[in-house]
Amino acid sequence: MTERGAALTPYRVLDLTDEKGLLCGKILADLGADVIKIEPPGGDPSRNTGPFYKDSPSPEKSLFWFAFNTGKRSITLNIETVNGREILRKLVRTADFLVESFSPGYLEKLDINYAALNRINPRLIMGSITPFGQTGPYAQWKGPDIVCWAMSGYMWMTGEPERAPLRVGCPPQVYLHAGAMATTGLLLALRYREITGEGQHVDLSAQQCPTWMLTNTYVYWDLLRMNLKRLGAWRHFGKVRIRTVYPCKDGYIAFVHVGGHIGSRMHRKVAELISEAGMADDWLKEFDWENWDAWAAPQEEVDAVSEAFGRFFKTKTRAELMGEAVKGEIMLAPVNTVADIMADSQLKARNFWVEVEHEELGRTITYPGAPCQLRETPWLIKGRAPLIGEYNSDIYERELGLSSQELITLRGAGVI
Repeated sequence: MTERGAALTPYRVLDLTDEKGLLCGKILADLGADVIKIEPPGGDPSRNTGPFYKDSPSPEKSLFWFAFNTGKRSITLNIETVNGREILRKLVRTADFLVESFSPGYLEKLDINYAALNRINPRLIMGSITPFGQTGPYAQWKGPDIVCWAMSGYMWMTGEPERAPLRVGCPPQVYLHAGAMATTGLLLALRYREITGEGQHVDLSAQQCPTWMLTNTYVYWDLLRMNLKRLGAWRHFGKVRIRTVYPCKDGYIAFVHVGGHIGSRMHRKVAELISEAGMADDWLKEFDWENWDAWAAPQEEVDAVSEAFGRFFKTKTRAELMGEAVKGEIMLAPVNTVADIMADSQLKARNFWVEVEHEELGRTITYPGAPCQLRETPWLIKGRAPLIGEYNSDIYERELGLSSQELITLRGAGVI
């Protein structure tokens, strides 16, 4: 840590999100912001999402909660009560950001929407993360993970060609994209505030995030008048279908046929390895790699080369193929499992994995760390995810000046 500290150390964030926005607050916390996670009394429902530490279901042992709430401070507050809303307004006066993921119109009914909060703090930057955004005919629709993937168009591109479309990964993947994009929007709004002194409302639609990821598909129609389709382990390159994932002896590797000098060099090297293994047919030994462009070749020719290469890949382990790839400058990589990633030497060398102390569990837990290294303003995990209302005393008594008796009264009334 340098004397400058983390990039967002001076700033405060009020995080009122559920699973749709938890990652946004985590990124801001890892960048140094003071993120106050505002939960309903009893805890955020996301705490009940498994898996759980040692398979012991508890709102204080959700690994999902641990993953997306590092470095935050938790307070409990019922914003549906008059007193709860008044407390929120007091917190807004000194906040830089407020991030929420309620249905559009919900905060307006409580008179704590952006327009109302902007009157209290004109410098406030508010981020709203919802399935379809604050406006438009779908704004009030529910949008769990699979719905947003489906309606974004991206799901049509995912899966095997002979089978139904698939959603990407396990939920809430679409909201992880949304949370990361919302963070970008908030930081852009912060830059605007530095110039003008004014906050603004950042309206994030989860549907639009994977739709934005489809930019290459539009180009295919413009240039080739063809619509891309899901291809599983294959991909379209121009009008040719090329395999990109191959089985090997102990898993899978990624390899793609290309043209030009790079393509001719690496194809020739793989063909030599196949020949050395006694697996090359005559046509493969005599093939003109110097003038072969996989993206412009006939589909039958590309398929024949892929089949020959694939038979060879099946006889080798990922490590063996990776070794040859490094020596021969071949564009090939192992398809790693989660266990492989944990043992990856490159990630270890860059100190990617971070041990975070969980004193409530009596142990440390390994977390993925920063995706990028900021040498002057480091990105780092400040600590574990908070317990339910762990910082009530710090915020309510020490900052807002409420007495112990007032807290007892508020707790009894279901406000905190």
